[in-house]
Amino acid sequence: MSAVFLGVRHHSPACARLVERTIAELRPAQVLIEGPAEMNGRLDELLLGHELPVAVFSHYRDGQRAATSWAPLCDYSPEWVALRAGRAAGAEVRFIDLPAWHPAFAERTNRYADAEARYAEATERLCRHFAVDSSDALWDRLFEVEPDGGLAERLDAYFALVRGDAEADAGDRARETYMAAWVRAAVDAAGDRPVLVVTGGFHQPALRALTGPGERSGADGDGWERGADGWPLVPAPPDDAMAGSFLVPYSFRKLDAFAGYQSGMPSPGYYQQVWESGPEAAADGLLRMVVERLRERKFPVSTADLIAARSLAQGLTALRGHPSPARIDVLDGLAGALITDDLDRPLPWTSRGTLTTGSHPAVVEMVAACGGDRTGRLHPDTPAPPLVHDVAAQLAGLGLDGGPEATYRLDLTDAADLERSRVLHRLRVLGIPGPVRTAGPAHGVDPVFTERWEAQPVVGREAALVEAGAYGATLAEAAAVALTGRTQAAAAEADDLAGALFDAVLCGMGGFSEQLLGDLASFARELKVTGPLGDILATALGLWRHDRVFGMARGPLLASVIDGATERLLWLLEGARGSSGVDFPRLRAVVAVRDAVLHAPELLSVTRETAAGIALRIAGDPEAPIDLRGAAFGLHRSLGQVPGDPGASGDPAEAVRTVAKAGTDALGDWLAGLFALARDEVTGAVGNDDGDGTGGGAESLIDVLDSLVRALSDDEFLSGLPALRQAFAFFPPRERDRIAGRLLERRGVRGSSRSLLRTTADPLLIARARALEASVSRLLARYELEPTP
Repeated sequence: MSAVFLGVRHHSPACARLVERTIAELRPAQVLIEGPAEMNGRLDELLLGHELPVAVFSHYRDGQRAATSWAPLCDYSPEWVALRAGRAAGAEVRFIDLPAWHPAFAERTNRYADAEARYAEATERLCRHFAVDSSDALWDRLFEVEPDGGLAERLDAYFALVRGDAEADAGDRARETYMAAWVRAAVDAAGDRPVLVVTGGFHQPALRALTGPGERSGADGDGWERGADGWPLVPAPPDDAMAGSFLVPYSFRKLDAFAGYQSGMPSPGYYQQVWESGPEAAADGLLRMVVERLRERKFPVSTADLIAARSLAQGLTALRGHPSPARIDVLDGLAGALITDDLDRPLPWTSRGTLTTGSHPAVVEMVAACGGDRTGRLHPDTPAPPLVHDVAAQLAGLGLDGGPEATYRLDLTDAADLERSRVLHRLRVLGIPGPVRTAGPAHGVDPVFTERWEAQPVVGREAALVEAGAYGATLAEAAAVALTGRTQAAAAEADDLAGALFDAVLCGMGGFSEQLLGDLASFARELKVTGPLGDILATALGLWRHDRVFGMARGPLLASVIDGATERLLWLLEGARGSSGVDFPRLRAVVAVRDAVLHAPELLSVTRETAAGIALRIAGDPEAPIDLRGAAFGLHRSLGQVPGDPGASGDPAEAVRTVAKAGTDALGDWLAGLFALARDEVTGAVGNDDGDGTGGGAESLIDVLDSLVRALSDDEFLSGLPALRQAFAFFPPRERDRIAGRLLERRGVRGSSRSLLRTTADPLLIARARALEASVSRLLARYELEPTP
């Protein structure tokens, strides 16, 4: 007997009812289901008695590729009904699709992702013909609210039409030839009894064609080898790869198209009610639930509003010719009754996609009520990956299993607390819900030696642990793999590499440090942006110099990172070009270079003399950004006298006079760069008569700046004040106090310098007020309206 094909839409109550009814009537010998074939030996595990929704989570990782995939199942998933009803009817039940790790699933994280994007043209034509706004409304109109009679024929016609306009990609073709091999094997094994094949409707026309008369030859003509039992072999992952599949709890939120899910029906909470009670009861339940949610949130909804919404929904059902209320009828009725103001965007159920921010409160509650809040739960006997057991053992052994209300205060100088901290950080980098760190060191030179972790909701913790098992069998291994992957992914963006490095330190570098730091050193030599590279250098150097907690100080592991980052930064800085303004991340990168050259010269392949020469060239390059030129001038001075260097004795005061000729904005930006690098060398001797070129024995830079500023016109001063103020923001209050004292001395004023630093008004506001007063005075003088004394 030939196979009977049922093409279904994933997570469709109508299709689930058809599958259940067909199995009861057909009594097939074999029920074949689109699903991961590697789970065929574990179908009893799927039927343990879980609270749905659950999902088969599959993972794969080798040296070149890492992939994860989910195959979700809820009560009304046709695949789940086929599995349950097929077993109950005494049929042999098998999954027949390729494993999720197979290249056919490349770039696909959801096994049941619809092919709708590939047959959009056909569905658009049908939407126009039936006067509906979206493919979901079209599906409801054709299948969910219509009587079950003739459903199989309508589904066949629908999928034949949409598949006829679509071209399967290479991945789908590989999957379909593999599933066809299972169908042929099942027909051989069933003899005269029927075989039922339940797959996504997109694949059904192709499977019919591949298993029809004349398509069978030799070893099935499909390239898939059969085993000794006559069934197609399940492809095995490469020997050097790590792959596996486990059951995880799933949730309606993850299953909802409005939250980004890519397959099947939206609004899983609503369709769960359709499955359990029918469309009439589901419509009444949705109306009540939306009103209750809105009232809980203090949104004014009266009984009259509820009656109006129900009346509108019933009227729309009749007007659209629906034999029973469709989801869109209820939602449109609610919107018509509850939303009286104008909407600035279409209602979300008129298309596919996530709910955007700024949506009307009533719309948000409608979507949330449709989605539902159910979360699945696995049976206690469900096998779990080794990581789950390792985490449980570690938490118990370290006293971290205090429950969801537990709060921990850890002393990082204590060995036991340091190990507790590492375990909590490993869970954090794996994204496992649990305690959240609210206090602790933020970087490698942060003089903080305690941490505080506070309790947070742990919803989804079980699923997250199972999914994290894809990274490794132990917590340390999983965290190491996750951090290494994060480092490689961040390399393209270059904005999280320093954070990944410090997270690795917080997790305990252990055996994975060489690979991660090797990757960081390699990336550091290739990055094209100075800011993130400077952060990496500052973090690595700070740990190498000052770490007193994590065991990284003076260790050899960070040497390659520090050397590579320093060499690359000097190259990038010398080639920098740009307009005016201050690039603070770039200035911090120059500071990191200075500290590396001064405090870790033994780690560098760049000599101090070479670095000083590069700084001198940048400082004198008229095409370099002005703030960088100031920073390079400061870097050169910080590196000290270099034999044979003609610019070694550069005078800051003279340099300031030269820059000031370009305008006060340029002066402020140049000073910002200078003060970021060489604040102490340039102004540290304010008020000292030591003849070092910065204090009283020679012309002070502060004196030169004071003279230049006093010579500015009011308009020039007002224009340049923001840049000058930004530059002097590099000075801490104590140093600003010393500068103010010097300014008072120059004016022969006695008293505290704090009087210049403390004001209740913004200096920019004072400057603008002064400019306004001057303008008014000039206007009064022009018309001889000067006030009398």
